[in-house]
This record gives sequence, structure tokens and C-alpha cells, in this order.
Amino acid sequence: MKRVLIIAYYWPPSGGSGVQRWLKMSKYLPENGWQPVIYTAEGAEYPVEDLSLEKDIAPETEVIKREIFEPYYFYKKVLGIKKDEKIKAGFINEGKTKSTWKENLSIWIRGNFFIPDARCWWIRPSVRFLKKYLKDHPVDAIISTGPPHSMHLIAKKLHKQLNIPWIADFRDPWTDIDYFSLLKLSKRSLKKHHRLQYEVLTEANKVVAVSWNWAKGLESHGAKDVAVITNGYDFDTEELETKPVLSQDFTISHIGVLRAMENAEIFWQALGELAKDDTLTDFSKLLRIRLIGQVDNSILNLIKKYDLENNVELIPYIPHNKIFAEQVSSQVLLLLINNSPSVKGLMTGKIFEYMAAGRPIFAIGPVDGDIAKVLNETQRGVIVDFEDKEGMKNVIVDMFNKYKENQLVTNKNEDIEKYSRRSLTKEYVNIIESILGNE
Repeated sequence: MKRVLIIAYYWPPSGGSGVQRWLKMSKYLPENGWQPVIYTAEGAEYPVEDLSLEKDIAPETEVIKREIFEPYYFYKKVLGIKKDEKIKAGFINEGKTKSTWKENLSIWIRGNFFIPDARCWWIRPSVRFLKKYLKDHPVDAIISTGPPHSMHLIAKKLHKQLNIPWIADFRDPWTDIDYFSLLKLSKRSLKKHHRLQYEVLTEANKVVAVSWNWAKGLESHGAKDVAVITNGYDFDTEELETKPVLSQDFTISHIGVLRAMENAEIFWQALGELAKDDTLTDFSKLLRIRLIGQVDNSILNLIKKYDLENNVELIPYIPHNKIFAEQVSSQVLLLLINNSPSVKGLMTGKIFEYMAAGRPIFAIGPVDGDIAKVLNETQRGVIVDFEDKEGMKNVIVDMFNKYKENQLVTNKNEDIEKYSRRSLTKEYVNIIESILGNE
């Protein structure tokens, strides 16, 4: 069996979306003739932890962990944040109308002294460690996955010094990521980011993105012929303790973190107006909005502003193995996409898990983006533009009327198997084989 070194910051016990892609890919690599060798961090600062994900680690997987030092201890101490409180990406504090001078200073320090990210101090010790390891335990290829993009810099040095074929896998953009413009970068720091990004994109044997628009974005920064391997779904219905029962209420469920960037005020305004519409019989009575996961305060404020508090149920983070049951039991699955410059390429794994659940999807985002492309292809839901309040109302009313007639179903005629993690792993293996000249 051939071996591939996967350099990934996010790995169990990490929860959330960042860990899913390579946890699932590595799960199916062995059946395709590849043993995954995971290099990851010991003592990392994960936003959320989920021990249930450990069951997805394939028995053939070799996991190597090395202690990492991250600057969050000092950041928390300066701002008076509790030790156990989690830090958001880029040190960005969302949902606040005005940041304190300490917060602004912390963001400036993060942006200009920790390039490309807060894991940059892990690069050199990791390269030294892995060079020794690979001497006695050789691999056939290297894959780095970012963000954090420091993982790519580790792989770049190993590739250059050991001449091992390397794939740079981008789960999110680098300089085009939604919070990049908020990092208060100096001209010198901005130039360094772009230089490092260019080196990764041009020196890797292959660059892979999760969406077509983001692939074009990486190509505009220097990459050649970027491959697209989307995220996907991987649910085992046999693990369900009981068969989920479809909710009797008109439930609209969002599962996952809701940041300030996903705060679609017009959506909440539309719901609030419909809830007060006397012509919609029992709408307010039957409407249940279930927000499962962390929710930014700015969104909670809008729920209060539009008198939806009695219709909203807030549920803390739940383990990933419990998510499928929540999705299957919901009448409608809600996807709120953050309105940022790179939004057309946003291809969260959530959309594929929603499709696998088989319930109608209601997305708010660009109608010409990659998520719209997938929804139109599979006919698993509808997407409405950020500013189209009447369009949102029409979709909600249509879904509500179908719900009352027991006709709220999704189209299952279109095959979505190609978006399963097992199928996507086969595609990825073809890319690995291609850079080895084994096509």
C-alpha cells in the first residue's frame, strides 16, 4: 500500500467544518490503495471539539502529533478573555459595532506579525521533525490542507528539500478569504501574503479547490489548471439510534455556526412580516426556527427586533453523529451564505449533508454562485438572492402551503452519489496518481 502524508491542523478531537474534509477522505483512502499518514497538532486551539468523530478514523491511519505553540494565551490575557473561551478565525470579533483599542491592536499584531496565520511558529519545527521522520518512514506523496495556510508552507519546504510530489488543497481561499480585508495589514505584510501564496500555488505539483469559482480565483493568483474536488456527505443511517420522525411543526432548521457574516437581515425581516400576516393561517403558530450551533449576537438581536423570539429555538453545538437525525426530521433546511467578495465560490460541506438528508433546502446567497449551480443540478432546493425579500417570502409561503398539504418533499430523481465522500476520494486518488505519473 502506498503512503500519503497529509498535513492537517484540524483533526479529532477538533469538531466543526474544518476537520470533515480530510477526516472523511482519509477514511476511504485505504480502500483505494493508499495509507493516510496524518501529521497534526498536539494541544491545538480548536474552536469546538467533537470526540464522536474519532470513529471515522480508518484503522490503517497513522497519526503523528507534535506539540504546537499558539499565541492565544497572550491574546486572551490582554483582552481579559477566559482561558476556556474559543477564538474566532483571524482574531476577528464579529457582531460588534465598535471594537476596543485592544482588539484593534490584537488584530493588527495578528495580521502583521503572524503570517500567514497564528500557526506560523509551527512551520520550522514541523519541517525539522518531518524530515527526520520521512527518512525512516518514506511516503509517496504529500497533501497539505488549509487554512491555516501555514500547513502549505510546511509542505512546500518538504517538497523542495526532499523532492516528494505535493498537492496543495485549499478548503478556503488565502488572500480572498472573507475576513482577509479586516486584518489591518501593512503594505509590506500584504505583499508577503501574496508572495507566499504565489510560491505555494506555483511550486505545488497540483492545486485543488473545493469549488469552481475559487479554483478560478487561485488561478488568477498564479496557479495552473486547478482541480476541483468539492466537499461532500458521509452519513451512515445504520448508526441512528431511532428512525427520525418528521416534525409536526413547520420547522426551518439551520445547523452549524451562524456568524455575523451570515446575518441576512432581510431574511429575518421577511419572516417577521409573514408571522404578522393575518392571511397566512396558523403560520406564526406553526413556525419553528431551529438554530443548532453557535449563533452570533447580531443575529439574536435581529430575531428580537422582528418579534421572532417565540418562534426560535436555540440549540448548542451537537456532535456530528447526531446531525443527520436533526436534518431528516426538519421540514426545511436553511443555508445562510455570508455575503463576501468570494461568496460565489463558497461551497460549504453543509450543502451536501443537507442534500443527503433528503429535505428541501432553502438557501440565501448569489443565484449565480457554485451552490446555486449544485442546487439547480440536483433539484434539491432553491436559492434566493441576498436582497430579494419578495422572493424569500414567496419561497417560504410556497413551502408552508405544501407543508400543510403534506406535499413538502424534495426531488430525489437526480443522483447525488458523486458527492459522497467515498466517490470524491476516488477522484482525489486519481489526482494523486496523476502527479506520480501513474495515470
